[in-house]
Amino acid sequence: MERRRRSSVTSPETMQQVVFDGAGGPEVIHVAEAPVPQPGPGKVLIEVVAAGVNRPDCLQREGKYPPPPGESEVPGMEIAGHVVRLGEGVTGLRPGEAVCALLGSGGYAEYALADAPLCLPVPRGLSVIDAAGIPETYFTVFDNVFTRGRLKAGEWILIHGGSSGIGSTAIQLAKALGATVTVTAGSPEKCAFCRTLGADHAIDYKREDFVDAIRRIDKRGVDLILDMVGGTYIQKNLSILALEGRLVQIAFLQSSVVENFNFMPVLLKRLTLSGSTLRSRTLAQKAAVAAAVRENVWPLLEAGAVKPVVYATFPLEDARRAHALMESSGHVGKILLVSGKRR
Repeated sequence: MERRRRSSVTSPETMQQVVFDGAGGPEVIHVAEAPVPQPGPGKVLIEVVAAGVNRPDCLQREGKYPPPPGESEVPGMEIAGHVVRLGEGVTGLRPGEAVCALLGSGGYAEYALADAPLCLPVPRGLSVIDAAGIPETYFTVFDNVFTRGRLKAGEWILIHGGSSGIGSTAIQLAKALGATVTVTAGSPEKCAFCRTLGADHAIDYKREDFVDAIRRIDKRGVDLILDMVGGTYIQKNLSILALEGRLVQIAFLQSSVVENFNFMPVLLKRLTLSGSTLRSRTLAQKAAVAAAVRENVWPLLEAGAVKPVVYATFPLEDARRAHALMESSGHVGKILLVSGKRR
């Protein structure tokens, strides 16, 4: 039975994929022909319909965030498409099935390999293209906001970068849980976008200091902060956390180094500081996140209570433009690359 499954869908011998010509800006991106990879034990070959574009992809392009050992040098950490072939030992999936998957790398291609436990069925009611905007952001948000951040109904969360892919996901999931949601964003238009997703308060950080804005809303402070900025934000975040508040750090758009940092609020308010990355975790750790997301988030996606917000799609050969848009921060929600076979 497994042999029949592994060979029941055919694929070409070669494919198109995105590669980097050294480290640098979007200009180092180009498309090249390569052999279609073959799935080893525990792996799944997927014909890619769409791949998510994320800031770590840009860091990888700059030479600052290499793939984990053994992973493809091709960028792309999330995809959606159709199962083509199953590697030895894979069960529970079938050729032709529509899935989305979290990858260590390799998503910017017409075909990609994924670990079987990280492949989830495309939620009912969503297109395969839209599903490509799920894995990286929903896995990250669920793990950091709910598992590490321990957000509960009735609590108050502050989400920095509310109009981003991560932010737009966090707003929806936090509201679905029954939390009060405040975000920061960089323009009136982005603040308005966040409100359409359910944000109770949206602070334009370019026009007002978010610390002052939070204190005007409620001097008690927020229960949880999800931050991807770091740098000068870290001390400010501590100043507006409530008693027993939690700060979860998932990136450092400013800097990971802070001088003259005052830890006293951590002691006085009994704060919890946490953070995580997803890409470097073991397969077992990622599989546990995938299982939790499927159990807790898939029902919300299939009910239409939350959804990936896709701002723009680009063909694979226009990955340069996709990266330029990502780095301009001119988008709201997700940016996707769509395979030429599926446009």
